[in-house]
Amino acid sequence: MAERRLGDRIMRSILRDPDVVDDPMVLEYVSEVWTRLLAGARQRGEISPELEASHAWEPFLVRDRTVNAFALPGGYIGVHLGLLAMTATPDELASVLAHELSHVTQRHIARMIGQQSRQSWVSLASMVLGILAASRNPQAAQAMIYGGQAVAIQGQLNFSRDMEREADRVGYGVLGESGFDQAGMAEMFEHLQQASRLNDDGSYPYLRTHPLTTERIGEARARLGPGGWRLASQGRGQDSAIWAQHTLMAARSRVLMDTRSVSLQNLSNPDIRRNATALQAVTAYYTAGVAQQRSGDAAHGLQTLALARQAAKALPVSQQAAVDRILSLAVVDCQLASHQAVEAAASLNRELAENKTASHADGRPEVLLAAHIALSLPEGKAQQSAWADAASRLQTHVSNHPHDAAAWSTLAELWQRLREPLRAVRAEAEAVAALGDLPGAIDRIQGAQKRFRQPNAADVVELSVMDARLKVWQRQQREDMRDEAGG
Repeated sequence: MAERRLGDRIMRSILRDPDVVDDPMVLEYVSEVWTRLLAGARQRGEISPELEASHAWEPFLVRDRTVNAFALPGGYIGVHLGLLAMTATPDELASVLAHELSHVTQRHIARMIGQQSRQSWVSLASMVLGILAASRNPQAAQAMIYGGQAVAIQGQLNFSRDMEREADRVGYGVLGESGFDQAGMAEMFEHLQQASRLNDDGSYPYLRTHPLTTERIGEARARLGPGGWRLASQGRGQDSAIWAQHTLMAARSRVLMDTRSVSLQNLSNPDIRRNATALQAVTAYYTAGVAQQRSGDAAHGLQTLALARQAAKALPVSQQAAVDRILSLAVVDCQLASHQAVEAAASLNRELAENKTASHADGRPEVLLAAHIALSLPEGKAQQSAWADAASRLQTHVSNHPHDAAAWSTLAELWQRLREPLRAVRAEAEAVAALGDLPGAIDRIQGAQKRFRQPNAADVVELSVMDARLKVWQRQQREDMRDEAGG
């Protein structure tokens, strides 16, 4: 459990960083790929019951244009948006995640921690924060990364050659067990090597911590068997729903990874080549529509997304439902940005009616959008009802996903509107705790305990829950302080 505590502490340090991105659509897709890989690893016996219980097994997104992914102690996996943007297939993305997962399941991180002093590994949080800061302020980041003991830590992050080969081998098996094409690993190696040769400007930090060798690439090819490499390049699965989903989420990542106005402007013009496939056309319009909305031109974004929906009619039937959902939610986003809450509500209801599966109706993007719409509705009878419905749905969601900071924060605002101040304070405390601010969460609960000294019957239950949460956060805070003092 020491490894998990260290991982939790590192995450509490970095979650408040503005470059840790919570985009519901991209994070949902990465989590779906990750969940499939976890299932495959369990099926292969790579995850023991003890390992299952002691690790978080949680991916998170980093707003960075560089191609990188990294595993932290405790089973947390960081994924740069730049990695998503450069992968051409779901199998390529899955191959990287399977490799990182295998570093965790084979206890490579635990073994490395055992070889180093506790103090040097506690300093790992500072190095990760420095990496996240690099795109905002390179000079400050350099000082943070290379100050103190961080030089040694950077070296510790580099897995040994044997560990890399083991992660390749186990990851390859996990890929196949999870239903992904194992050729994706060899393809990803090829793309990384070729791209880094053409553009050796530091855009591929993944290759510094996971150096590619001719031996590793050759082994990846050899695992495919005779003729496997030739077959791998023939474009399998391009009519599948996940292929379309990956293509659009890679496009969305290109928009989200660089929010400078010049970058958004460059992406705001649809680039559709003559002979473009239907999916390529949809992707071009989707990219431009999202970029327009993000740059403050939601009106043009709606027009561009209408063109995307028109182009989507030419897609294979197998892809249309997945693509329609993605485009519909982008339209709702644009309508909200244009202060068209009523229209956004109608669009979301239409999307839910057309995609009737329970997973979509209760999907995190839909639940959060419904809450934001409710908060944006004009005054009237429908407003109060919408608040109550959104609060009920969010309450169910956080019961199943108790560390969802965005959901808790939105729920707090809804409880305030519904004149439930104690529930609002609890939700605010949960939100800041989920972002790693334990002192802030503790202060909110203690303040509520002083404020509500004579609670009614309903508030007694809520205060009891808050007291239990307070004790959990105080214990975590004591453990953090003990780790820091113990070095």
